[in-house]
Amino acid sequence: MASASSPTQRRAIRRAGVRASSAFTLIELLLVVTIIAVLVSLLLPAIGGTIASARAFRCKSSQRTIAFDFQVFADDALHGSRGQDEVDLRPGYFRLVTFQDSQYQVNSFWGYGNASTAELPDANGRDPMRCPDVKGILKLRRGAPCTQGGVGPAENVSFGFNVRMHMSERYAAVGRNPHVGLTSKILEGNSKADPASIPLLMDVDGAAAVANGVSPLFAGPSVPGSTLLDNDRYWFPGLRHNGDMNIAFIDGHVESTHRPLQQRNWAWDFEAGEPVR
Repeated sequence: MASASSPTQRRAIRRAGVRASSAFTLIELLLVVTIIAVLVSLLLPAIGGTIASARAFRCKSSQRTIAFDFQVFADDALHGSRGQDEVDLRPGYFRLVTFQDSQYQVNSFWGYGNASTAELPDANGRDPMRCPDVKGILKLRRGAPCTQGGVGPAENVSFGFNVRMHMSERYAAVGRNPHVGLTSKILEGNSKADPASIPLLMDVDGAAAVANGVSPLFAGPSVPGSTLLDNDRYWFPGLRHNGDMNIAFIDGHVESTHRPLQQRNWAWDFEAGEPVR
């Protein structure tokens, strides 16, 4: 007859039983892992969508700020320095490229002291001309306007300005200088287009612009009768916000669309300005 177990042995047996009953079985562990995996798979699209929406919102905010700065720059009573335009052009006139220089802080608006180059984002996190979905450094070069190597590489440019506020097809068609000077009247539009319908700047695809052999700093689609801008040479929209692009208008508001050429009230053919003399 087996001897009765000692008190010490009985306590050991009870502890082992408790451990056995509280431990996970392999099936239970696999079930927990499966549930966690399913939850993660359900949450990831929502998290990704939230991040994408936040980036699109930041892009819109940047464009609104640029549009507001343009309104100030174009206003005869409010504008500050207009750089070399104050010498080269008639009183009250400015060039769109000069406004771009002021935003990038290049050429006459160099904002980096004695440095010969700078990068965006800079040491202070300043990156005003950038959509957060566009990665890579923008290098700024002292002494050069943005259209002549002051900003690059072109592939990393985020925003393009309305090319018809920079060049005029009608002047090019008759052999005149296509570059135009603007005045404060641009803020009023004209009888055919109000400021809320005139695109100012938009998301662009810098790599597509390079493939077209042009700068991404200016963009716009061809319209009937296009000569200088035919074959959509300057049309490379950045459809990076879930298939949408952001576009800021002269009046300061920003819209998103994946069909920018099908918006009936948008004045893509608007031209304003006089030849630069």
